[in-house]
Amino acid sequence: MRTTRALAVSATAFATLGLAAPTAAAWDHPSNIVAMPSVIARGGQLTVTVDGCPKGGTMTSPAFPQTPLTPINSHNETSKGVATINQNAHPGSYDITVNCTGTGTLTKPQAFTVIGGVRGGVGGSSSSGATPTDVAIGGGLVGLALIGGAVFWMRRRSENKA
Repeated sequence: MRTTRALAVSATAFATLGLAAPTAAAWDHPSNIVAMPSVIARGGQLTVTVDGCPKGGTMTSPAFPQTPLTPINSHNETSKGVATINQNAHPGSYDITVNCTGTGTLTKPQAFTVIGGVRGGVGGSSSSGATPTDVAIGGGLVGLALIGGAVFWMRRRSENKA
């Protein structure tokens, strides 16, 4: 009796899991574009993965030249490519268009954002060096520190004599 019950429970569990499990379906067109990192500086390396692109292809964007997509060995339906962002790319959001060999084309709007670099040089200042106001403030702070130190030293000295 116990064996029959165990077999019945096992068969029911197997049937439930076996029939409820989703079947692996091959994509017949590109279905998902992921760009990492989503925010990148000019000259940075952008990694793009595309699902439903088993044979590779190309990817394009106004922020980088046409770049090849190559299939990922462990994921039969996914391809990957690495693009270098142009040094002259303007800050803002960019689309990516992928053209997968044999499966079609897909565009992801605003897939990544290029950020502007920090301006080098004099740092935006119009003068070089400290201004007279800076010197006056710094000198005043040094003078106050000297006076405070002298008062502290004199008080400690007078306490020791008493």
